[in-house]
Amino acid sequence: MGRRVRIIGAPTDYGTNRRGVDMGPSAIRYAGLADDLEAADVTCRDVGDLAVPRMEERDPDTEKPPAGTARFLRETRDVCTVLADHVADSIDEGATPLALGGDHSIAIGSLAGSSRDAAIGAIWFDAHGDFNTPTTSPSGNVHGMPLAAALGVGDFAADEYAWTDAPGLAAEHVALVGLRSLDEDERDALRDSDVTAFTMSDIDQRGIASVVDDALAVATDGTDGIHVSLDLDWLDPTVAPGVGTPVRGGVTYREAHLAMEAVSRSGSLRSMELVEVNPVLDEHNETAALAVELAASAFGKRVL
Repeated sequence: MGRRVRIIGAPTDYGTNRRGVDMGPSAIRYAGLADDLEAADVTCRDVGDLAVPRMEERDPDTEKPPAGTARFLRETRDVCTVLADHVADSIDEGATPLALGGDHSIAIGSLAGSSRDAAIGAIWFDAHGDFNTPTTSPSGNVHGMPLAAALGVGDFAADEYAWTDAPGLAAEHVALVGLRSLDEDERDALRDSDVTAFTMSDIDQRGIASVVDDALAVATDGTDGIHVSLDLDWLDPTVAPGVGTPVRGGVTYREAHLAMEAVSRSGSLRSMELVEVNPVLDEHNETAALAVELAASAFGKRVL
């Protein structure tokens, strides 16, 4: 067998205001994740889910935070610090961590763990920039903040947010692919940063292969490997209906596979996460099944 993969479930919906993504890890497993990865010559070890208190056990005082704060930040911190340790331990033991969300806030933990002892790049396949901060976010939902948090942008530069830091990740080694929905302040922050951003217009004009090749060049330049963050709302809702924040005009089924195949061919994949699968909003578990297919492509599954 080839690569070893460690599957880590992070069933959290703290970062969003829609119920259901906490069931994402179960839906992805049910869709045949282990079998598809093994078909890609991968040895899987599933370590189960992190212990995440249910919605009903949350502190109600964090439901509607005042302006300039983030919802359920304490709970998100608790999940992400544990996930970071699992990701780092997996890499130390020679396995590639594959985190299953849950909402996109789990990326704070994935990036912190993956970059703990190495310089890494990151490719963010997402309709959204995830570059808000507690001050700029219109909603206070942390799933719109993980990339800014990992890079220490704005509010996240304060000592109280030290747990969000991804020490081996620099903005110049981050590429966003497929953007089509940004908040105004978030847009300004991205323009002022060293992050490379490719919108859906770039994909339309240049093609997915060219854009992903450029993203890989950004993320692999002088780094020890890359983290791939795959939000299923990156795809068009007609292909991936089971997501909490769908945006029309996303990538197609084949474009998504081509992108993951390019990631695999690069030989640079260090860690990965699949996020924002919401079985409550899905149709016959097809979004979870698509997540499984794309993960298999990223880890080397081919037609021939």
